[in-house]
Amino acid sequence: MANGAGGRKRLWTLVGAEVWRRVRRRLRAGPKYRWRFSGRSPERVLVAPPDLRLADPQIAHEIYSGRYPLSGHMVETGGQSPFQIAVADRGWLKSLHGFRWLRHMHAADTDLATANARALVSDWIAVHGGSIEGVAWEPGTVAKRLVAWLQHSSLLLQGAELRFYRSFLRSLAVQARYLRWAVHGMPDSKEKLRARIALAFAALSLPASASSLRAVTRQLGEELNRQILPDGGHVSRNPLTIMELLADLLPLRQTYTNQAERPPDELVAAVDRMLPALRFFRHRDGSIGRFNGMGATIQDRMSAILRHDDTGAAPLLHAPYSGYDRLELGETVVIADTGPAPPTELSRAANAGCLSFEMSSGRRLIVVNCGIDTYGPVEARPLGRSTAAHSTATLNDTSQARFNHGKRVAALVGQPLLGGALNVSCQRTDTAESQSFVASQDAYLSRFGLYHEREVKLSDGGRMLVGIDRFYKPAGSPPLAGDRDAIAIRFHLHPDVELSGDPRSPFLDVPDGARWQFASPDIAPVLEETIFFAGLAGPRRSRQIVLVGRVSDIPAVRWLFRQVTAG
Repeated sequence: MANGAGGRKRLWTLVGAEVWRRVRRRLRAGPKYRWRFSGRSPERVLVAPPDLRLADPQIAHEIYSGRYPLSGHMVETGGQSPFQIAVADRGWLKSLHGFRWLRHMHAADTDLATANARALVSDWIAVHGGSIEGVAWEPGTVAKRLVAWLQHSSLLLQGAELRFYRSFLRSLAVQARYLRWAVHGMPDSKEKLRARIALAFAALSLPASASSLRAVTRQLGEELNRQILPDGGHVSRNPLTIMELLADLLPLRQTYTNQAERPPDELVAAVDRMLPALRFFRHRDGSIGRFNGMGATIQDRMSAILRHDDTGAAPLLHAPYSGYDRLELGETVVIADTGPAPPTELSRAANAGCLSFEMSSGRRLIVVNCGIDTYGPVEARPLGRSTAAHSTATLNDTSQARFNHGKRVAALVGQPLLGGALNVSCQRTDTAESQSFVASQDAYLSRFGLYHEREVKLSDGGRMLVGIDRFYKPAGSPPLAGDRDAIAIRFHLHPDVELSGDPRSPFLDVPDGARWQFASPDIAPVLEETIFFAGLAGPRRSRQIVLVGRVSDIPAVRWLFRQVTAG
C-alpha cells in the first residue's frame, strides 16, 4: 500500500502548489500590480511566423455566421460576441481564447473574413484585455494566443485603422510581459515549454534588444533539454505532445532563420530527435499509437509536420528513455508500452496501460488500445485511461493506477495518475529472423503481491506474433490468497476487424487486408464487446478477445496471432 500512500501525498502536494500558484497569480496580476505589465508598445510586427496547422475556409464562414466549432463542440452565439456569453465547456473556452481559429479566416482570404477577424480581436481586447483573470489569462492560453496573433498579424494589420493597429500591438506587448512573468511559476509541463516557445516567437517578431533575444533563446534551450528526452519523446510519454510541440517548434526554427538569427542548438537537436520519434509511434495507416493520452490522429496535420522530416531513415525500434518498443517485420508493425508511469505532475493525460501493445498489418489496424475521446465528455475519459481499455492484462479487475478524483481536485490539477508501474524492466532481442522483447512491471505488486511479465516475439517475416504473459511473486513472499489472483488478458480489436470461425480460435478478417487467426493453448478465449474511443467520428463499438483465468492455475499464459492469408 506504500505506492498508494505515496501517490496521495504527491497529489496533495500538487494541489497545494496549484492553489498557491493561483493565489500568487491573482494577487500579483491584480489592479495593484497591473502596472508591471504596462510599458512601451512596439511600433510594428517585424515578421509573421508561418503556421503549420491546416486551415479550413468553411470554418471561417461558420464563425461569421455565429457558429463556433471549437474543441469538438459547436456553440451558436445568436449574434452576440463569443467573449460575452456564458459557456460551461472549458475546452471550448480555452480554444476560443487561444485564437488558433484565426488560421481559418486567413485561409478564406476574403475582405469579409479579414474584417470579422479584426472585429473579434477588438472584442477580445475590449472585454478581456484590461482584466487579467479567468481562462483567457491562464498562461497556457496566453501562449497560444500570442503565437496565433503573431502568425496571423498580416491578416489583422494589413489595411487596418490606426486605432486598431495601436491597440493590437499594445495588447501583444502586455501579454508578452505577463507571460514572461508568469512562466516562472508554471508547473513542469508542455504548457511551460509552449510558453517559452511563445516568448521566443515574440522576441523574434517584435522589436527586442539583442540581450532579450539571447535570454529567451537560452531559457527555451534549457526547457527543451528538460522536457525532450534523448530518444525524442516527451517526458509526459504522450505521443500527441510530440506532434503538438513540433507544430510550434518547426515554424519557430524557420522564424529564427528568416530573421537571420541562428536557431539555438537545443532547438535544432530537439526537432531532429522528435521527428523520428513521431514516426516511431506511427502505424502504416498513418495513425499514432493510442498510448498515454493519444486519441484520434488528424492525418493532414501529421503529414504537414512530417513533410519537414528529411532524414529518410527507418523509424527507431527501441525508445528506452520514452519507454516504448516497436517490432516491425514485413507488413506487420507492433508498438508496445514498456515504460513506467510518468511523474505525477506530468500524468494528467497518462494511461494505466503498461505492457499494452497495438498491432497493424499493412495499412490496417488489428489490435489496438481503446484510446481517448479527445472531444467527448470529460467524465468519460477515465474509461479510456483504465487498464481494462488496453491490450494488456488486469489483475482482479483492478486498474494499474487510479485517476478519479473529486471535482474540486480535478478543477485544480486535472486527473493525474496515482500509482501505476514504478519499475519496468525491458530486454530486447533482434535477429535477422525475428524481433522480440521481454518486459516486466510492478503496478500490482503493492496490492496483490504479483509482477506481470510480457514476452512478445514477431517472426516468420511478420506473419507470426507469439506472446507469453507471466505472473509471479517476489522471492520469499507468502502464498497467494485464493481470491486475489484473477487475471484477464485483453486484446481489443479495431472496429473494422470482423471475427469469424470457431470462437475458441477465431479468425480476424480485415476488409481488403490480411486474415489472421488467434489462438491460446492454455485458456479458451472469450469474445466480448468493447468501445474504441479514438475514432475520428467519435466512439465506435468493437469486439475484444479476453483470456480469463487464475494465476494459481496458470501462471504463464501463451497466445499467438498467425497470418493465414495475405492482404
